[in-house]
Order: sequence, then structure tokens, then C-alpha cells
Amino acid sequence: MKRLSSAVVLIVAALAAAASAAEPEIVAPGVISGPSSDADANLTPDGATLVFSRDGAILVSSRTAAGWSTPRLAPFSGRWMDAQPTLAPDGSALVFVSNRPLDEGDAKHPGGNLWRVERHGDAWGEPMHLPAIVNRGASIWGPSVAADGSLYFMDRVGGKGPFKLWRAQRRDGGWQEPVLQALGDPAMQQVDPAVAPDESFIVFSAKHPDTDEHERLYIAFRRGTGWGMAIDLGAPVNLEGNDSNESRLAPDGRTLYFASDRQTPVHYPRTTAQAEADLARIAAWDNGNANIWRISLAPWLDAEKKTR
Repeated sequence: MKRLSSAVVLIVAALAAAASAAEPEIVAPGVISGPSSDADANLTPDGATLVFSRDGAILVSSRTAAGWSTPRLAPFSGRWMDAQPTLAPDGSALVFVSNRPLDEGDAKHPGGNLWRVERHGDAWGEPMHLPAIVNRGASIWGPSVAADGSLYFMDRVGGKGPFKLWRAQRRDGGWQEPVLQALGDPAMQQVDPAVAPDESFIVFSAKHPDTDEHERLYIAFRRGTGWGMAIDLGAPVNLEGNDSNESRLAPDGRTLYFASDRQTPVHYPRTTAQAEADLARIAAWDNGNANIWRISLAPWLDAEKKTR
């Protein structure tokens, strides 16, 4: 009980520290975070390339001396709905969701399935449909890849009810039967996992299904073969009235990228210069569509270390 009490105290302290930390930072406003819906930011291990989704397509941007380049369509994307790209920790492959047909000439897929495409430097291979042991239904979403290739994703239990998170162990060039992950309140819908490469922690979004609640980001730490309690990241990550989801971890393992439809408040009265700045910002990105933000996970990760 003493150890549990100490852990709880540290978690509360971490939440307080996070609440007083810097606000989440918008990522490349007007370039990466634009006037459309942007999400799923992935950095390559060298930090030179950013892969993300925008309105049903996967885009790629390169880091330059002036900042991120104008995003370009990934060579394998654009013909069908492609979403939720997730780079493997070593940058060698990307797993994403698509409604593309399984075979050329077929009708589009009725929902979403997971596809994998290899990456060789700046070149990409041809997308391959993941096997039926993973794509066991019409709505398989939210991939996340661990360092050993094990795959996390979201699916419904028995094809019914709210989405839950699953893990398929990578072994012998394939994947084993997915295992349901016990995370947080079992009554809640859990989506969009972002697992640490060593699977020591996981960030995900959750909400109570069939309500008007917005999705909030949570973090849980490994406890033996399972997970500890799910910790609401709280403000300023989660804001009332706004969704926070589609999280990804940066290569440093301590920076969280996530999507949010939050907007910058407009204050009245304002000067002409302020009005012009507000209108320019709204035209560039700040219009209520999803944008990409980032924040440090240091308060939670450092508090966890102290409980070990």
C-alpha cells in the first residue's frame, strides 16, 4: 500500500506539472497544419522527413533550412482513401489504413484495412495488404508498430460494440493471433494507440460510446504482462469541447504529436492589426479543422521512473 500511495502522489504531481507546463505547440502552421484536416504526424529517425495524413491522403514533407517543405503526395497514395500512417520505429516501413481494393479491378474495400509499405531512404515500395489474422474484419484502424514489429490496432470485440485496442505479436515473418488489451475503463471506447518502441508505455484516446463526449488522450505504463491504470493527460492536452486523438511518438520517445480541432480564441475589441492577424491565421490553419500539435511527455515519464 505504501508503494501504491507513493505512485499515486507522483502521478498527481505529474499532472500538476503538466498543467503548468508550456501549452501544446502547433506544428508548422500553414504548411503541415493547414486549413484542411491534418493528423498522424510521423518523424523519421533522423528527423529529416515528416509523414502525415490530410483529408484521406498521405503526404510527405522534408526538413529544410527554412523549415518544412510544401507537403507532397506520397507516391503510393491519392487514388483511394488512405489514412492513419504509422512509421515503424526504425523508419523502414509504414503501416496505414486504406479502403483500396485487395486486387486491381475490384471495387473499393467497404471499410478500412491495414496495409504496409516498405521505405528505402526517400523511395517507397508497393503497399501490401496485411494478412487476415490482422485484417479480420471490415473496420481495422489505428495502427501502431513496436520495435520488434508487433502491431497494435483498433477493432470491435466480435465485430460489435465500441472499439478496443489489440496487439498482434510479430513472429517468424508474420503476426500471431491478436490479443485484446485491458486498458482503462472497460465501458469506454479506446482508439488510436501510440505505443513506445519497447512497449513500456502506450498513449491512446478514449471516450464513452454513444455520447456527445469528446475523445481525450490517456497514457498507461507497462505492469508485468499488462498495463497499469490509464492516466488522463488533462489540460492543456485535453480541452473541454475539443477532440484530442491520432497520437504519435517522436523518435526521442518523449515528445507526443497529436491531432486536435482546438482554436485560438478571438478577443474583442481588437485593433485593425489584430483583426488582420486573426483572419490570416484562420485562413492558414485555425478554422476548427484538425491540426497537428506537439507536447513533451516528460512530466509523466519522469514521474513513472520515480515509482520504479
